Amino acid sequence: MYHPNRQTALKKLMTTATLPYERLTFLENFGHSLRAASYLYKPTNAEEIGAVFKFAKQNNLKVALRGAGRSYNDAALNGSGIVMDLTGMNKILDWNPESGLITAEPGVTLEKLWHIVLPDGWWPPVVSGTMTTTLGGCLGMNIHGKNNFRMGTIGEHVQEFTALLPTGAEITCSPSLNGDLFYAMISGMGMLGVFTSITLKMKKMHSGFLQVRAYPVSNLKTHLKAILDDAPEYDYTVGWLDSMAGGSGMGRGQIHAAKYLHEGEDPEPKKTMQVQYQTLPDKMFGFFPKSSIHYFMTPFQIAPLWALVNTAKYVASLREGNYRQSHAAFHFLLDYVPNWELAYGKGGLIQYQSFVPKETAEAAWTELLNLSIKRHMPSYLGVTKRHRPDKFLLSHAVDGFSLALDFRVTDGSRPKMAQMLQEFDKIILEAGGRFYFAKNSETSPETAEKFLGKEAVTRFKALKKRTDPNNLLESDLYRRVFGE
Repeated sequence: MYHPNRQTALKKLMTTATLPYERLTFLENFGHSLRAASYLYKPTNAEEIGAVFKFAKQNNLKVALRGAGRSYNDAALNGSGIVMDLTGMNKILDWNPESGLITAEPGVTLEKLWHIVLPDGWWPPVVSGTMTTTLGGCLGMNIHGKNNFRMGTIGEHVQEFTALLPTGAEITCSPSLNGDLFYAMISGMGMLGVFTSITLKMKKMHSGFLQVRAYPVSNLKTHLKAILDDAPEYDYTVGWLDSMAGGSGMGRGQIHAAKYLHEGEDPEPKKTMQVQYQTLPDKMFGFFPKSSIHYFMTPFQIAPLWALVNTAKYVASLREGNYRQSHAAFHFLLDYVPNWELAYGKGGLIQYQSFVPKETAEAAWTELLNLSIKRHMPSYLGVTKRHRPDKFLLSHAVDGFSLALDFRVTDGSRPKMAQMLQEFDKIILEAGGRFYFAKNSETSPETAEKFLGKEAVTRFKALKKRTDPNNLLESDLYRRVFGE
C-alpha cells in the first residue's frame, strides 16, 4: 500500500521524460486509497493502441491498461508511466438474439451489455457487483459473480477474442486456437496484450425477475454450511457477514440465495425484461437523491458506530424473506448508492479478498476476524461466496469459499494495516488459499508465487516475453506481484 506525495510524483515525471503536459494526470483506485501520476491516453481503435506502444518504446516508458478503474488496488495505476484508458473502445460489434452470442469492444460496460441483451431474453452469464466494469477489465481479472459455483468465471463463457500485442501483431484466441494465450490473457491483468474484440455467450432468461430467499445465519460455521448447502439448489448465493461481531456470534450474517424463473412463471416477461423496468432508482423514498447519501454515511465510519449498524442489520435480518427481485437490483448492490466509497473519508478504503478450500475456511477466517478485532482495525463489511476451480493460468479460484473484507484507511493506520494484511496472507497460504489480483493491495512476489505455484509464474513470464519482448506492459500491480 502506498500513497505518493503529489509534488514528488510530478517532479519525477517531469524530469524522466519529455511528454505532453496536458496528458499528465493523477489516477486513483476505486477506493481512493492509492494514487499515481501518469500520462493518460485514450485510444479508440487498434491503430491508436499501436501508436501508443510505439511511442512508449521510443521514450523508454511502460504502459498500463485501464477500463472503468473499479479495481480496489493498483491494477490500473502506473506511476511515472503511460496509462491507456480503453473506455473509448465501447462499440457493440455484433449481437445475435437467436444464438445469444455478442461481440463487443473492451470498453463496453456490463451496463451497456445487459441493456442490449435482456430485452431479447438474455443476461450476461457472469457479472460483478457493479455494472460499470468494462469487458476488458472483467477478462483481465477474470471476474466471478454470485454464481461462480455454478457458472464459473466470465472467461469460461468467452468463445473467442482478438487482441493486439505490444509487438504490433494481431491475434485471435479461443480455447482451441492459441489456447495457451487464451487461458493466460484472460486472468493476465492486461500484461500480455490488449483485447480488441470479445465474443461472449449470454445466458437465456424467461423473466426479468429472480426468486430470492433471504435468511439469517448465527455464526461462521452455520454461515459456510448454508452457502455450501444452497449451492445445488440455487443459481446464485451470496452472504453478508458481520465482520465486527466476536465471540459466539463471529461470522453471523444473512444469506441471499436466488433462482431463475422458468418459462411461464412470470406472467409479463416482456415487461420485466425491459431496461426501464430494471433501472435502479436514483432517489430514496421517491424524493431524496441517492447521490447525497454517502455524506450521511461518513459520520458512521468509525468502528463503534458501525458495529451498531451491523447489529441493527443482523437483527433486521432475523425475519426470513421470500420475494422476487429484478436482475439489476439483485446483482449490482454496489450501484445502489452512488459514490458510496467516498463515505470512508480522505484515506479511502481497501478490500482484502481471500479464497480458501471448504475444509479450512472456517479456521482460517476465524483467525483473520479475531486478528482484525485484536488489532483494533476491524473490517466494515464482509461478503462471502461459494467457488469452484477453473483452468486459467493466474486463477484465484478454489473448491471452497471467498471472503471479501473492506477496511477503512487513514494516514495513521496505513502502515499497521499493511502489516496486518501481510499476516493475513500467511494465514490464508497455510490454509491452502488464493488471492484475487483485482482486490488485494499488499500481495508480495513471494505470496504470489506460493499460491499460483512456481510453474504457473514461470509459464506466465515466458508468455510475456513472447508477446511483449520489450516489456512495455507494466502496471504498479505487475511490478508489485512479480517483482519486476
